[in-house]
Amino acid sequence: MGFSQWLSLTFIFHAFLSLPISSEPSLSPEALPQMPVNFLELAKRPEVFDWMVGIRRKIHENPELGFQEFETSKLIRAELDQMGIPYKYPVAETGVVGYIGTGSPPFVAIRADMDALAMQESVEWEHKSKVPGKMHACGHDAHVTMLLGAAKILQDHRHEIQGTVVLVFQPGEEGHGGAKKMLDDGVLENVDAIFGIHVSASQPIGAVASRPGPLLAGSGFFEAVISGKGGHAAIPQHTIDPILAASNVIVSLQHLVSREADPLDSQVVTVAKFQGGGAFNVIPDSVTIGGTFRAFSKESFIHLRQRIEEVITKQASVQRCNATVTFNNNDQPFFPVTVNNKDMHVHFQKVAGDILGTQNVLEMQPLMGSEDFSFFAEVIPGYFFFLGMKNETQGRFGSEHSSYFRVNEDALPYGAALHASLATTYIQEKQSKPNPPKGSSHDEL
Repeated sequence: MGFSQWLSLTFIFHAFLSLPISSEPSLSPEALPQMPVNFLELAKRPEVFDWMVGIRRKIHENPELGFQEFETSKLIRAELDQMGIPYKYPVAETGVVGYIGTGSPPFVAIRADMDALAMQESVEWEHKSKVPGKMHACGHDAHVTMLLGAAKILQDHRHEIQGTVVLVFQPGEEGHGGAKKMLDDGVLENVDAIFGIHVSASQPIGAVASRPGPLLAGSGFFEAVISGKGGHAAIPQHTIDPILAASNVIVSLQHLVSREADPLDSQVVTVAKFQGGGAFNVIPDSVTIGGTFRAFSKESFIHLRQRIEEVITKQASVQRCNATVTFNNNDQPFFPVTVNNKDMHVHFQKVAGDILGTQNVLEMQPLMGSEDFSFFAEVIPGYFFFLGMKNETQGRFGSEHSSYFRVNEDALPYGAALHASLATTYIQEKQSKPNPPKGSSHDEL
C-alpha cells in the first residue's frame, strides 16, 4: 500500500469510526438549493453565534504577528479537536489545515488568514488588544472565527458531503506571503478550487461584493539607500546632500505613473518611508527611502520595478550621490494580481444569491490593495470576495489597517454560512460532472 493511500485510510478511519454516525441522509438534488439558507439559519442560532463571538474576542485580545500565531493556532486546534475534525499541523510554521468529508475527491478549500498588525489599538472596549503595539486591524480574527463557524456547520453535515472540504488557516498574510509558504508545503495538491473571504466596512451588512477577473493588484516593496557626504548645514558646498537627492528621486518617481503609464492601466507608486538626519544643522551622510508599487498586469508590474530602480539610481547620480535599491526579500515576496476565476464567479453569484438575495450580491470595481490569496489563485481556480459589515446605526467601523478598525460581529454568521455553502455546493456540482480519471488521489491525506 502506498504512503498516500495509507494516510487517506487513516483519515477516513479517524473521521468516521471515532465519531458518532449521523442518521441524516445525503442531500438530494432537490434539497441542494435550500442548503445555503439552512446553513445561515444554523449560523444565526444563539448558541452558534455566541460561540463565534467568544472565539473572535479571544483572538482579538491576543493578536499575533505573521508566523508568530502560536496561541491563535493553539485555539484553532483545540476547537477542531472538540469538533472531531482531523487536521495537519504545523503547516508553514503556524498554519493549520483541517479536513471534513469522505477524504476523497472532489476537494475544495476555504481559507482564513490569522495574523495581526503591528499597531496600537485606539478603540476603547472591553475586549481591546492586551498586547501593546499589536492589533487585529484587518479583520483576520473574524476570518478565523467564520472559518471555524463553517467547520462546525460542515462537521454536523459531514455525511452529506460527497467529497472533502479543506480548511486552510493561514499564517503571515500581512506582507509575509504565508500563502506561498503553504503552497510550498503542498496543502493544495489535488485541490480543485479555493474560496477566500474578507470583511469590509464599505459594504452593508448582509451583502457581499466581488467581480470576475482581476480584483486586487499585484504589489511589491522597495527600499533605497542614497549616500552622499555629510557636513555642517551652514556650509553645504562642502557636502553632497542626500536629502536633496532623495527629494528629487521622490518627485521623479511620481512621474512614472502620471507620465509613463497608460491612464487606463491602473498603477501606483508610493514612497511612504523617508529616514535621514537627526539634527537641524547637520546634513547626513545618507538617507533611506522606501515604498510600494502596484499594478494589475504582470507586464506593468515588471516595468514599474525596472523603472523604479533606474529613476532612483540615475536621479541620485545627477545630485552626485550613490544609490542602492533593494526589493522584496524572502520574508516579503512580491504578491501577484488576485484574479477571480470566471466560472467560480457564476457559482458565487448563485450561492450568495440564494443566501442573501440577488439584490445583495454586488459587483465591485478592482482595488489597488493586494492579498496573498493571489498565490493560491495562481495555481488553482480561486475566488475572493468581500463580506459587508456596515451598519449606520452602529457608527463607523474604521477602515482596514486603521487603529480605529472595528468588526461588526453580526457579520459572522453570514461569513460562516457562505464558506460552508460555497464549498458544499461546489462539491455537489463537481460530483454531477464526469468523474476524474482513476488513480487520482489527494497526497496530503
